[in-house]
Amino acid sequence: MDDEIISETPVQASGSVDSEKEKLRQKMSRIPNRICLTSDAWTASTTEGYICLTAHFVDENWRLVSKILNFCRMIPPHTGTDMEAVLFNSLKQWGIDKKIFPITLDNASANDNMQNILKTHLCKQNSLLCDGEYFHVHCSAHILNLIVQEGLKVAAGALFKIRESVKYVKASDGRMMKFKDCVQQAEIEEGVGLKSDVPTRWNFTYMMLESEIKFEKAFDILSVVDGAYKDCPTNEEWSLAKKMCEFLKPFYETTNLILGSSYPTSNLMKMKFDKYWKDYSTVLAFGAILDP
Repeated sequence: MDDEIISETPVQASGSVDSEKEKLRQKMSRIPNRICLTSDAWTASTTEGYICLTAHFVDENWRLVSKILNFCRMIPPHTGTDMEAVLFNSLKQWGIDKKIFPITLDNASANDNMQNILKTHLCKQNSLLCDGEYFHVHCSAHILNLIVQEGLKVAAGALFKIRESVKYVKASDGRMMKFKDCVQQAEIEEGVGLKSDVPTRWNFTYMMLESEIKFEKAFDILSVVDGAYKDCPTNEEWSLAKKMCEFLKPFYETTNLILGSSYPTSNLMKMKFDKYWKDYSTVLAFGAILDP
C-alpha cells in the first residue's frame, strides 16, 4: 500500500493529525510481531538536508502496512551520530524502540556508521533479536545502481558524446529546427523526441540511449551540415551505445531484481557484486528459498 506521512512539522499539529498519530501508536503497540524500518537521507538542490524514516509491519488483520513516521530537516553536520539521534528519538516517540527487527539503508558511509551506533544503542536495552545480527540490510536498489554504474564506465566516452549531442541540439530553437530537417533527410519517424539523462541515474541513461539511438543517422547528417557540432559519436561508439542499451534493458524493466547478463563487461561488475554477496542475510535467503 502507499506510504502515508504521519510526522512532526515545525507548525503545531492539528487535533486530527494528533488523533491519527495516536491511533497509529496504538496500532503498532498491539501487533505481536516486529517492525521493519527503511530510512534515507539526502541533500536537496537548495543544499538543505532531509531525513525520512518509514515503518513496515503486518497488522492484526494480516495486511502489510507502510507508514512514514518522520520526515524532517537534517541540520548539519550529517554525521552517523547525528542521524542516529534523530532516528532513535523517532523510535522512542512512537514507542517502538523495543519492537525493531531490521533497517534497510543505502551504502553511504554515514549510514554504515549510523546503523552501527543505532544497533549498539538498541542492543544496550536488549531490543534486538540475535544481538542485532540481522539488523542492517543493504538496499538492493542502491546495490543494483552501483553495479550498473560500474558497467557504464566501459561506454563512458560514447555516453559523453551522446549526452553532449542532446545538449547541443536542445540548446536553441534554431538547432532544434536544423536537427528536425536532418531527421526528415534521414527518413526517421520522430515519435518520442530527444531525451536528456541524469548521469548518476542509470535508468535515465537507458531512456536517453533508447531514444537517441534511432536518431543515429540524423546526428551523422547534422555533423556534416553544422560545423559547430563537434561531439557526433563514431560508428564504433554508436555500436557500443546500442550494446549498452541492450544491457540496461532488463535492469530497467525489473529494477527490483538483480539480473545476470551475458554481456562481456559482466566480469568487471563481479567484484562489486561479490562485495555485497558475501554479507548476505541468512534470514532473507530463507525467504527466497521458501517463497512459493
